[in-house]
Amino acid sequence: MQHAGRRPSRDPRTRSVVAGSVAAVVAAALLAACGSSSSSPGTTAATDRSTTTSSASVTTAASTTTTSAATANVDSCSVVTQAEAASALGQSVTPGVLGNATVEGGLACVFYGPSSPTPTTPNVAQTDSVRVVVVKGADALNWYNNYKSSPAVHAQAVSGYGDQAFYDGYASLSVVKGDTYLRIAVAPAGAPPSLSAEEQLATAILPKL
Repeated sequence: MQHAGRRPSRDPRTRSVVAGSVAAVVAAALLAACGSSSSSPGTTAATDRSTTTSSASVTTAASTTTTSAATANVDSCSVVTQAEAASALGQSVTPGVLGNATVEGGLACVFYGPSSPTPTTPNVAQTDSVRVVVVKGADALNWYNNYKSSPAVHAQAVSGYGDQAFYDGYASLSVVKGDTYLRIAVAPAGAPPSLSAEEQLATAILPKL
């Protein structure tokens, strides 16, 4: 007979089953929490890396576009005619073609005489040719001064052209007029570059700038 008010005791096996069920639920909850927290940072990091890479790509593309626009903003062949180049070289020349001009950071318009090397390469200076480069904008004076201060250049001041001008001592005439940098190289076949021919061509081109 049980005493009044005393709670009946539970079967020990029942307590073990309940305790085991609770432990299993807690373990499952902890495992789920760990799995969630370990995957989230990885997913976030991957997303951040992807976003950063995309942003860097866009920035690089924008920088490249800006640089190209700043350095190749003038078609140098638009300021000099085939007849003017032929007159400077003293013989007939081919129509002008565009080539890279690293010194000025722009594009050169290149004309070739009948004795020019074969094949012609407008990206580099060659004999029996006329090269004209025009760069316009805020960096024009920087390009001019950078070339003037180059160790290979023995700048000789030349008056009467633009705001300031110099002959580099061996190949070309550089002129600054306002925000425009003009560089001219006239290289006859079998003869040294001609400063007088470069000055003649500068006289024809400068009024157009």
